[in-house]
Amino acid sequence: MIEAVNLCKQFDKIKAVDQVSVMIREGNVFGLVGTNGAGKSTIIRMLCGILRQDSGTIKIDGMEVYENIDAKKLFFYISDDQYFFANATPKDMKKYYSVVYPDFDSGRFTSMMKQFDLDENRKINTFSKGMKKQLSVICGICANTKYIFCDETFDGLDPVMRQAVKSIFAKEMSERNMTAIIASHNLRELEDICDHVGLLHRGGILLSKDLYDMKLSIHKVQCVFQNEVDINSIFEGTEVLKIDQRGSLYTITARGTEEEIHDRIRMSNPVFSEILPLTLEEIFISETEVVGYDVKKLIF
Repeated sequence: MIEAVNLCKQFDKIKAVDQVSVMIREGNVFGLVGTNGAGKSTIIRMLCGILRQDSGTIKIDGMEVYENIDAKKLFFYISDDQYFFANATPKDMKKYYSVVYPDFDSGRFTSMMKQFDLDENRKINTFSKGMKKQLSVICGICANTKYIFCDETFDGLDPVMRQAVKSIFAKEMSERNMTAIIASHNLRELEDICDHVGLLHRGGILLSKDLYDMKLSIHKVQCVFQNEVDINSIFEGTEVLKIDQRGSLYTITARGTEEEIHDRIRMSNPVFSEILPLTLEEIFISETEVVGYDVKKLIF
């Protein structure tokens, strides 16, 4: 388990991270979402022990991270701006990581390089941005660490490769209970892979919730009534987050279980009603508007 409590980090007069607390359970994918400059990379680098927090604590499996070799053996970090040794080839990086990580799987590395159609003997500085990202993912997976930290990992990958990487992550989670922490500025990239999502804004966590719980507790229903109705009276005692009316067609987003919302609509004898799936974007927009923020201006 990874636990960070009241993390703060300041660069000169800029407060990059302000009182951030997160708990990341094993075997989950934790998505850290926010605009550029929100503090995502700073938090990831503190979790990795690259940066030292000004205040607060970070523990991985009960161990302090900063300058702790035993703790750092537990994770692999894929940075947004990847670093490879000058004039190195993938084969050189394989040899290096085999020394750093005792469980590095060299055979699988060679196999995955072939699957991704990457040349082990080619100079990495001749690779495209997407090819370098693919190589970083291969190195991270073959390191066989318990945790993997990803900073904008899907940025630079084409749609097919993004799905391939997500499938690899899902397989690793299923087979060896790998835990992934993914920082991204794009909610759409995380919707089909994350278990828990934290929305970062101006260095602080604006919202942090389990994705499954969020999807169970908020629903969108589309319905048509024969006569004009008072939606607020239908949903009295239930928190209505949004009402959109176009003629006789109502689209309502409300908090509650699917059964509760269906029951309330049925009592008013609708001509038509249907529960619609909510995207991660719609859930976050609804949740953040409740606390007084317009997430559309923050992140999309």
